[in-house]
Amino acid sequence: MNILIINGPNLNLLGKRDQGTYGEYTLSDLQAFIENTCPDHTFEFYQSNVEGELINRIQQAMQDGTEAVVTNLGGYTHTSVAIRDALEPVSLPKVEVHISNIHAREEFREQSITGRVMDGIITGFGKHSYILGVQAIEHLTNPRD
Repeated sequence: MNILIINGPNLNLLGKRDQGTYGEYTLSDLQAFIENTCPDHTFEFYQSNVEGELINRIQQAMQDGTEAVVTNLGGYTHTSVAIRDALEPVSLPKVEVHISNIHAREEFREQSITGRVMDGIITGFGKHSYILGVQAIEHLTNPRD
């Protein structure tokens, strides 16, 4: 399966920003971890700090052979109606993930505007949130129960 992993603002600072919350691994380390843990899939990794670029990539996913989407939209999760509106018509399986538990942090992080149009949300399992997101995609495309 060809899975697009979209990372939003400041995720390029993994390993440098608030290591107590986000860990010591870099974005490159995270990407290698995902590929090594889930070798049965092909991944495209996309990261941008720019809202419009994220929207463009989401819209492109509907036309380019992408079969599923996993997103960590960072701060845009809580603020971007525009990204939410771009995700809504995407009929591919799509799962939102967060490294930290957004419900155990500042009050403004508890709401996920984008999560309302996703198939599910996984939050709080560090880099393993991405693996759980891929497993959720597998379940969505081939439910066993």
